Amino acid sequence: MLDGDVLDAVSRLKRQLDGDIVVHGSVQLAQTLFEHDLVDEFRLMVYPVVLGTGDRLFGETSDKKPLRLVDTKTVGESVAILTYEPIRDAGQAGDGARFQERRAAALDRAGITESA
Repeated sequence: MLDGDVLDAVSRLKRQLDGDIVVHGSVQLAQTLFEHDLVDEFRLMVYPVVLGTGDRLFGETSDKKPLRLVDTKTVGESVAILTYEPIRDAGQAGDGARFQERRAAALDRAGITESA
C-alpha cells in the first residue's frame, strides 16, 4: 500500500529498492505513473478475446509517449506477452513513426486496406 502522495511514494521506492516494482490491475495507478515518467517497462499480456468494454490502459496523456518493443513471448497457443520501454530520448522518438511507415508499406504491398 502506498501512503501519502503516490508520486513521492513511488519515487522513494524506486530509489530504495533493488528489483522490480510491479503494478497489477490498477489502471489508474499505471496511468498516473506513466504520465509522470515513473514507468521503466510495460509487460502486457494480450489474450485473444475482445470484451467490448473496459478501461483503457493508455488513457489521456499530456503528450505523445513513444514506446519501444523490447521483447515478445508466446505462452501456450494464444497468449502474447509484449514488453515495451518508454523512449525518453527525444532523438529516438521518431522510431515509432518509422515503424508506422514500414507497417503501412507492408500492408500496401500485401494489398490490405485499413479502415479508420
